[in-house]
Amino acid sequence: MSNDYIILKRAGNEARYDVTKMRKVINWASKGLAINPIELESNAHIMLKNNITTREIQQSLILGALRLTSLEKPDWKYAAGRLKLFDIYKEISICRGNHKKIENIYNNYPKYLYKSIKNKIYTKTILEKYSQQEIEIAATYINQKYDLEYDYAGINLLAQRYLCEYNDSLWELPQEMFLTIALLVEQNAPTNNRLALVKDTYEKLARRKISLATPLLMNLRRPQGNLSSCFITAMDDNLKSIFYTIDQIAAISKHGGGVGCNISRVRCKGARLKGIKNASGGVIPWIRIVNDTAVAVNQQGKRKGAVTVSLDMWHMDIEDFLELQTENGDQRMKAYDIFPQVVIPDCFMKAVLSNTDWLLVDPHEIRQKYNVELSELWGKTFDSFYKKIEQDALNQQLEIYKFVNAKNIFKKIMKSQVETGMPYIAFKDALNRANPNKHDGVILGTNLCTESHSNIKPSIIHDTYFDNGTIKQEISNGLVHVCNLVSVNLATVDIEKELESVCKTSVRILDNAIDITSVPIAEGYLHNKRYRTIGVGAMGLADYLAKNSIAYEHSADQVDKLFEKFALYSIEESINLAKQKGTFQAYKGSDWDRGIILSKNRTWFLNNSQLPERWNSVFDNLKKFGIRNSQITAIAPNTSSSLMQGCTASILPVYSRFFIDTHANGSIPNCPPFIKEKLWYYQENKHIDQKKIVEIVATINKWIDTGISMELVYNLNRNITAKEIFETLIQAWQKNIKTIYYTRSIQKDGAVSGKNECSSCAG
Repeated sequence: MSNDYIILKRAGNEARYDVTKMRKVINWASKGLAINPIELESNAHIMLKNNITTREIQQSLILGALRLTSLEKPDWKYAAGRLKLFDIYKEISICRGNHKKIENIYNNYPKYLYKSIKNKIYTKTILEKYSQQEIEIAATYINQKYDLEYDYAGINLLAQRYLCEYNDSLWELPQEMFLTIALLVEQNAPTNNRLALVKDTYEKLARRKISLATPLLMNLRRPQGNLSSCFITAMDDNLKSIFYTIDQIAAISKHGGGVGCNISRVRCKGARLKGIKNASGGVIPWIRIVNDTAVAVNQQGKRKGAVTVSLDMWHMDIEDFLELQTENGDQRMKAYDIFPQVVIPDCFMKAVLSNTDWLLVDPHEIRQKYNVELSELWGKTFDSFYKKIEQDALNQQLEIYKFVNAKNIFKKIMKSQVETGMPYIAFKDALNRANPNKHDGVILGTNLCTESHSNIKPSIIHDTYFDNGTIKQEISNGLVHVCNLVSVNLATVDIEKELESVCKTSVRILDNAIDITSVPIAEGYLHNKRYRTIGVGAMGLADYLAKNSIAYEHSADQVDKLFEKFALYSIEESINLAKQKGTFQAYKGSDWDRGIILSKNRTWFLNNSQLPERWNSVFDNLKKFGIRNSQITAIAPNTSSSLMQGCTASILPVYSRFFIDTHANGSIPNCPPFIKEKLWYYQENKHIDQKKIVEIVATINKWIDTGISMELVYNLNRNITAKEIFETLIQAWQKNIKTIYYTRSIQKDGAVSGKNECSSCAG
């Protein structure tokens, strides 16, 4: 008889196997779902034997629920999530030594908080900022029912990556994490309404209306945590600056940030060093050191370090750069662990279309002969100067130069994208035309996921010297782009009733984070003060459209209305924060200060928007109060964090309606949240003409002040031609899209190439 078996419980004691207890757990996991719990009991392959552990039994139930998950019965993934949650509850009860019933596991948050601080799991800031009475009131906000909304992929990712551990065991429960984050986010709010803000933030995080980027979710409650996702730095053309920048990259990666690094100032291969011809090794050796730094310094053991290195299209080393990740050629010229990015000016794209030659030059020679830093030029200034050096090259007045056919080199970009998924593309003029701080600098490239960017400049290392036995350096501090990110979950937000409040809470969270983060490098701290850059993004657009019976291909009008509101609400809140706290440091002279919003004046909004009167009010308030954040919206890829949120990633169509996520720990079936009722409205990206994707992204782009992580999918089974790929990229440039992120290619044998998944700083 089955009840004759002896099982081993988690606490180490023995008990007789009781099938009624297993049924009770199955019924708990199935409650309210469109599934039959008896199916799980018959599909859970529990190999009963003496001394089987309750962990093994629970794992069998989880695997059984996952096996039952299908397009027809998607609710089994939620049952599997609850069974995993039950497992987490039990493990944490053991770790804490309290063995509470799962129905009452959240019953004493203050005690848990004090113990977490004592054990140095949490920062002690909460006790310094809040009274005991405030903490006890905040504890009443916790709602355990919110835990039940996770599917297996979501709760599993939450446990593996984000919940705090103690002595190598899980310590923290999901709702404790969200409440602690809310308390810390609102720590500096006025005490008369602070707890109301805490409750608002907690509810929107816990109910998955807002998704925090990885550094916020991972580090906010830990001592001295970096909260910023995106960093961008630049190398100057000397040894001290190069290694100083590499040190910056290591420090950022150590604290969980993703990095962009522009390397266009560095002289090319064969350039002069101290007047000696052919002495320079060019940019590739330095990129290889950056590559190895990213491997060596991971993101707190949770993810490998991740760096995108950007190079301007005019750089003499661009052809070698485009071969960085291909498998053929000299392996000493390869760097497989970085993410290459090409920075392309408009005049190059015009040369591609006209099928004319393009000049490659050495930035060091240009500096020496013309006293011009070519990487800092864009638009008409770049065009006119570039024409001059073209003529000088034709007259053989340059020592190092090369003319190449523009279309041929563009084909090399396309070939590399199809084979490797990269390089990313940053359209430099589009980036800088949309830059609200063009009065104060230039955008050189983008962050790791291409959605965030602002003015940067390298630090200049003047001298190193000894002072009373101490090594010191004279440094002119540069600016390293820093940005904090969240994403609004459009799958869970009621657009008419909740979007405004959710957008405004998102802006408040990110602006608060700027003031409480521990930025790992000084240049990032200076950037935060000067620009207060944030990035409110979105995920779950495919779910929102499907829920409303709208096919992605035909969604342009709906998307236009949605993201106008998204932009309006976010900008309004930043203006409101400026009224309370003041503007960003470089506000004077910015586009905002000049009465320009999203590169458009008031007249454009009055004639072209859905909400002209509301925008009219925005312009009036902007004039009175200014704005708190120089850049406000940016849409990240959120590939992994969308799994935790239970929605589709970013603003793109779903890749597959049903897929199996296979990794080292097993296979996890997954599908979008509304798949059962709205199957045919979930259009798969791999079956959509990518020109239509570009069109939808361009519609969203006009409402996003920073950038969008736009992926392209080339399905070779649709007999797509090189001409179509070429036309898609040209269309993206012509539609004023600022960047192109990953490219996937689906081969005719079904294999997917070019998706070496980036450890996204946004999650």
